[in-house]
Amino acid sequence: MASPDLSVILPRVLIVSRRTIRRNKFVDFVGEYHLDLIVGYGAVRIIVPRVNGVHTLLDSFEPIHGVLPCEGEDIDPSLYEDETSGLSPEELEEIRRLHASDTAIDKEKDSIELRLAKLCLERQIPYLGICRGSQVLNVASGGTLYEDVEKEVSQKCAESQRVGHIDYHNYDGRRHAVKVVEKTPLHDWFKDSLEEGKVEIWVNSYHHQGVKRLAQRFVPMAFAPDGLIEGFYDPYAYNPEQGKFIMGLQFHPERMRQPYSDEFDYPGCPSAYQEFVKAVIAYQKKLNTNSTCIPEPIFLNRKMENKRKTIIKSFSLARDICMSSRAMNLSKESKLIQTGADLLESNTALSLLQEKRLKQMGATVRNANSYLERLKLNEERDRIAGNVMGGR
Repeated sequence: MASPDLSVILPRVLIVSRRTIRRNKFVDFVGEYHLDLIVGYGAVRIIVPRVNGVHTLLDSFEPIHGVLPCEGEDIDPSLYEDETSGLSPEELEEIRRLHASDTAIDKEKDSIELRLAKLCLERQIPYLGICRGSQVLNVASGGTLYEDVEKEVSQKCAESQRVGHIDYHNYDGRRHAVKVVEKTPLHDWFKDSLEEGKVEIWVNSYHHQGVKRLAQRFVPMAFAPDGLIEGFYDPYAYNPEQGKFIMGLQFHPERMRQPYSDEFDYPGCPSAYQEFVKAVIAYQKKLNTNSTCIPEPIFLNRKMENKRKTIIKSFSLARDICMSSRAMNLSKESKLIQTGADLLESNTALSLLQEKRLKQMGATVRNANSYLERLKLNEERDRIAGNVMGGR
C-alpha cells in the first residue's frame, strides 16, 4: 500500500526565497533555521522561488495555510509612500555604500511578498514575518519604514540609548537589548527568562531599516533602547488554537542560539515558530471543515488600490483629530477624512471585529463628519479674527 502524500496531509507554509549570485549565476535560497523549525513543529514548507512573474501565479500554490516571509533586501520606499526622511543626498549615498548588499531593491520579491501579506490579511491566514517579513506586513497594512534606522533614530538619541542594529562581521552573534511589553504573546513566551522586576531580553539583530509608523491594526510587543519597534501583532487576529496568527518580529529568534549548537539563548526563542505552526494546523482544519474550496483571491486594479490607500489615510487623520484635536490644513486633508467618514457612516452593519478595530485605533471615525464641521467653524472664526486684526 502506497504511503500517503505528506504534502497533502500536513499544512503548507509558504516561504519566499532570496536571490544571490554564485559563480556568476543567480541562486535562490532560504535560511535553513526557518525551515528546520517549521518542519520540526509539523508543517510542510513550500518555497516560492523568487523568479520573474511568480507574483501573478500565486494561486498555483494553493492551498495556503500559512506564510513566513524572512530576510531580503530593502523594500522599495515608493511602496509605502515614504514620508520625508530628512536625509540629505550625501547621507543617502553613504547608506547605499554602507549597506550595498541590502539597498539593491528587488521589485519581484516585493511584489510576491506584499501580495501574500495582503492575502493573509484578507483571509486571516496565519502570518509570521521575521525581519524584512515584519516590515512587509507593516507596509501591506498601511504603515511606513525608516530608510536607515541608525541615521534617522539612533544617532538622534542620547549616547546611552543608541543601538547598533546591524553588524556585517557578526551575523549570528550580534545582540542588543529590547524591552518586552507585558500582556503580549512575546511576554508570555519569554516570561520565565525575565529577571524579577525587568522586562528585558537580548535579541539577534541584522537590519538597517525598521518600522517608522506602525499600521493602525497592530500593537507593539517590544522596543529597542532607541525606541524602535522590535515586534508587533494584531490582537484581534491572534489565537493560535483558533488558527489566528498575524505577527511581525524585527529580530531573529531562530538565530538566538549557542555557536555550533541547537541550544537557544532562551527557552522562549522557538515559541514564535511553535505557536505559528499551531495556528497553521488549526487554520488547515478550519478550512477543511468549513469549506471545500479556496476563496477567490481579491485583485485590486490601480483605481481600487488608490481608493484603499486613501481610506487608510483617512482613518489615520481622523484618529489624530480625536486624539489631539490638532489644527489641520483642511483644504489639503478634509477630502481624505470625508472619504473615510462617508464610507463608515454609510455602513450600518459594522461587524464586532470592525467596531473593535475602530476602538483600537482610538478614534470614532464614524463621527468624523462632526469633527470636520467643528474644524471648519474654527477656521472661519480664525479667518474673521484675522480680518479684524488686519483692519486695525
